[in-house]
Amino acid sequence: MAAEIQPKPQTRTPVLLNKIEASQDVVNTAVIIPNEDGVISVSEDRTIRILLKRDSGQYWPSIYHTMPASCSCMSFNPETRRLSMGMENGTISYFLFIIMMCVRSVSAHQGRVTVVLFVLEMEWILSTGQDKNFTWHCSESGTQLGLYRTTAWVSGLQFDVETRHAFVGDYSGQVTILKLELDSCSLVTTFKGHTGNVTALCWDPVQRVLFSGSSDHSIIMWDIGGRKGTAIELQGHNEKVQGLCYAPHTRQLISCSSDGGIVIWNMDVTRQETPEWLDSDSCQKCEQPFFWNFKQMWDSKKIGLRQHHCRKCGQAVCGKCSAKRSTIPVMGFEFEVRVCDSCHESITDDDRAPTATFHDSKHSIVYMHYEPTTGWLLTSGADKVVKLWDMTPVHHGAPSTYQVRAYIMVAIILRGGGNVHKNNNQHNNS
Repeated sequence: MAAEIQPKPQTRTPVLLNKIEASQDVVNTAVIIPNEDGVISVSEDRTIRILLKRDSGQYWPSIYHTMPASCSCMSFNPETRRLSMGMENGTISYFLFIIMMCVRSVSAHQGRVTVVLFVLEMEWILSTGQDKNFTWHCSESGTQLGLYRTTAWVSGLQFDVETRHAFVGDYSGQVTILKLELDSCSLVTTFKGHTGNVTALCWDPVQRVLFSGSSDHSIIMWDIGGRKGTAIELQGHNEKVQGLCYAPHTRQLISCSSDGGIVIWNMDVTRQETPEWLDSDSCQKCEQPFFWNFKQMWDSKKIGLRQHHCRKCGQAVCGKCSAKRSTIPVMGFEFEVRVCDSCHESITDDDRAPTATFHDSKHSIVYMHYEPTTGWLLTSGADKVVKLWDMTPVHHGAPSTYQVRAYIMVAIILRGGGNVHKNNNQHNNS
């Protein structure tokens, strides 16, 4: 069997494929229809639109449906062709995609529906709302199966089918893990690492890793499956994170923010946890007192200094001992951050090698959807525009698998190998 060399994929700059302007108000959610060159969108203008690509290359509405209230969120299942949509008035409606016929409507919440998910394996509809309720309904009968009251209204929701765990992120910055049963749920744990509200969640069921984005501009990668409590922080946005998608085939995390920034993170690198910030009454480098340490200030007859923290070691330091800045991509700091002098000297050029690429979508992103079968990314903006991007990775500096096979075959032929066909058949059978 011929050996295969799998080249490492490299990200290219997202290529704008199409710009869709087909809404009178903000498009809250939009998804790419797999294998159909189409897009489904729901908007504040109370419309559901199915836009298909015409011969001209432009996307135009093929189906246009008006709802009684603003459409706040949506979940589309390509296998069953079912569309589940949440509205401003707390109602969830189910549609058959082909004919866009409303099968059922359920009053699930007392306020705006923030997230809705359809789980095919259980025939469940999971939803959250501004009424601080997390509910799950039977999609067949519309019967409410269970309810959990959250501490704040929920803005992020993910579900693991295998273990029936729901991940709920709310406006207090907390993420709650619930174990769902048919008509009840149990609290597994809660964790908090963000200083702002959770705005987006993304679950990778293979590595069992949860990504959370926040209005504090940061992303945290939570190791759920490892059960070690590992939390990796990613700092690469200047505004609140609006969407997260994980591409397992390229091992990349795609994130977007309200300022239009799209960041593609290489998650195939070994990353380090950021250290806990240490508490101290004086600088842990020069031992000068901080301004609240009155006793040491009086004893040493010195004015107290302001406290800072080194992002690499976590020590409490003064401004003089941490005057330098550096990027630390393996710790998630793609922008320059404060480090103490000794840590700055220990950071090498290799340590500063970026692990993410940055791109500008040129519109304020409200929602993002990634379609892995095509490698396309969809972004919808506050400018009422939907954009389609080609995110297909390219390979640089390394031959493809087919090139490697060709090189091997040529080498066999040049050696006069009479068993070329035999080796080729063995390879194909393997």
